[in-house]
Amino acid sequence: MTPTALRFWPAGVPPTLAVPRTTLPAALRASAQRHGDKPAIVYGGAALSYAQLARRVDALAAYLQQRLGVAAGDRVLVIGQNGPQWVTAAYAVMRAGAVLVPVNPMSKAAEIAFHAEDSGARVAIVAQEALPQLTLGDAPGQMPAALVWAYADAIASTGVDELPDWVRAPARPLNDPRLHAFEAALAQGLVLGPVPEDPDALAVLPYTSGTTDHPKGCMHTHATLMAALASSALWKPVHADSVVLTVAPLFHMLGLQNGMNLPLMLGATAVMMPRWHAATAAALIERHRVSVWSAPPAMVIDLFADPGTAQRDLSSLVTLTGGGAAMPEAVAAMLLQRHGLHYQEAYGLTETAAFLHANPPQRGKRQCLGVPTPNVDSRIVDPETLQPLPTGEVGELVTHAPQVMLGYWRNEAADCAAFMPLDGRRYFRTGDLALVDDEGYFFLKDRLKRMINASGYKVWPAEVESAMYAHPAVHEACVISVPDEKSGEAVKALVALKPGHRNEITPEQLVAWCRERMAVYKAPRQIEFVDALPKSGTGKILWRELQLAHQPQEPSPP
Repeated sequence: MTPTALRFWPAGVPPTLAVPRTTLPAALRASAQRHGDKPAIVYGGAALSYAQLARRVDALAAYLQQRLGVAAGDRVLVIGQNGPQWVTAAYAVMRAGAVLVPVNPMSKAAEIAFHAEDSGARVAIVAQEALPQLTLGDAPGQMPAALVWAYADAIASTGVDELPDWVRAPARPLNDPRLHAFEAALAQGLVLGPVPEDPDALAVLPYTSGTTDHPKGCMHTHATLMAALASSALWKPVHADSVVLTVAPLFHMLGLQNGMNLPLMLGATAVMMPRWHAATAAALIERHRVSVWSAPPAMVIDLFADPGTAQRDLSSLVTLTGGGAAMPEAVAAMLLQRHGLHYQEAYGLTETAAFLHANPPQRGKRQCLGVPTPNVDSRIVDPETLQPLPTGEVGELVTHAPQVMLGYWRNEAADCAAFMPLDGRRYFRTGDLALVDDEGYFFLKDRLKRMINASGYKVWPAEVESAMYAHPAVHEACVISVPDEKSGEAVKALVALKPGHRNEITPEQLVAWCRERMAVYKAPRQIEFVDALPKSGTGKILWRELQLAHQPQEPSPP
C-alpha cells in the first residue's frame, strides 16, 4: 500500500489485518451459538434461524459421510439457484471435510460432465430442475450418486406471490436408487463422525473459464476465503446487525462470498432471492429493511430503472458495493443525488476470492478499481519483461495477497503462466492492464487476456469457439465482445460457413443451437455470417482486428 493511498484509508481499518484461523463451518457454528434464534436466511416468505441452519448442515454432512461415502478432501458438485438448500449443501460439504465445487445451474450436460470429470467429483447435490443435465453412472464425468432438492420445501405456504413457478414446484418422485431426496436425508438425523478441521485445507473449487478450451479450477482454502471475508467486513462495513440482500448467484464468487459466507460468518441476516427480478428486489429491501447489497452495475441499473422502485422506501440501504464492470457516471451520480448512496466499486477475481481492491467508502473514484485492501500488495509491471513500472504507466496488474488461490487444480502449465516471482514473493498475474495514479488508485485500461465480461460473468472466446466448431455447418468462428447497455458487453460470433451449408441455416438457428449446448451467458447473442475471417501470415484468425472493427466509434472533433 502506497503512503498516498493511506491518506484516504477508511477510518478504523488497519493496513495489515490478522485473519481468523478458522474454517467456514466453524464460523457458522460460532454464529449459531451467538445468534441461535436469529434469522440466518429469509427466503420465499420463510425464515431459517441460525440454530436450524447449523443442525441441517450437520445432518446433511453426516449423510454425505455415512451414506454416500464422502471423505475429507473429496470434491462434491452443488448445482442450483439461490436458496437455503444451496447454503445447507455448501456448508455440509465443507463440514464433512470435502471440497465444494459450485456449478452454474445454466450449464448444459457436457459442461457439468467436464466439471465432474476434471474435479473427480463422485457425488452431486442438485436442484430438481437441473437434474436432467446430470448424467448418472460410473464412467468419467458421470455421477454415481446425487442428492436432489426442491426449492418449494423451503418456502412459506402463503404470501409469496413474487416467486416464479419453478420455485413453487413440489418435489418430484425419484425413481432411481442413485438419487437421494434432500429432505429425507436430513430427516434421518445422522450424527457426523470425526472430521479434521484445517484452515489450510481446500474448501471451494470454483471454475473460471479458460483462455483455452476448458475452464480451470481455482484452489481456495478456508484461509484464502477467510482472508477476503475479514477484510471485506471491515472495509464496507458489515456486522451482525446488517441485513444483506443476496441475489448475486451463489455459484459465482461475488454471491458466494458477499451473499452467503460474509453474513453467515458475522451472524447477519441474508434476505435471499432465487433469481434476479427488479420489482421483487425493491419490495424485499423495503419489507426487510435491507442495509447491505453487493451487486454488479447491471443489477443496480435495472433496479433503479424499474418504475415501481420510486414507490418503495429504500432508506434502509446504506452500503451498496459491487464490481465486475464499471458503473456508468450518470448512474453513480443519480444514486448519490437522489438516494445518498455511494456505489463502492471494487475489484476481485475468482482467483482472489472476490475481494482484492476497493474504493474507500467516503473517497471513491468513478470507474476505478480502488486501492489495494488490507494485506494486499498490488503492482503494475511490464507484461513482457515483468519489471515494475512507474506511476501513470499502463502495465499488467499483479498481486500478492492471502486471499489469492493456491493455484489451478491439477494444471501446472496454467500455474506457470499465472504466477511470477517479484522481490522474493509469489505474485498472481491478473491479465488486466491497468495504471496507478499519483494517489494510489488503480484504473483498468485494457485486458491482456482475451476475455468478455457479460454482467460480471467471464466468457473466454476460445471456449465458445471450440463448442461452435462442433456444428456441422461451421467452418470458422471468431467470438468478440460488442457493447450492451444492460450487461456492459455481449457475446457476438462471426462465422464462416462450410460450402454447401450457406442456405441451410440462419444466424438465429445457430444461436439457438449454441444455447442448447452452453450456459446462456456464454452463448452468442448475435451471430453474423461472413464469407471469410481475416488471418495472419501464419494462418491465425485476427480476432483483435475484428474486435476493433466492432467497437463504438469515437465522435470526430468539431
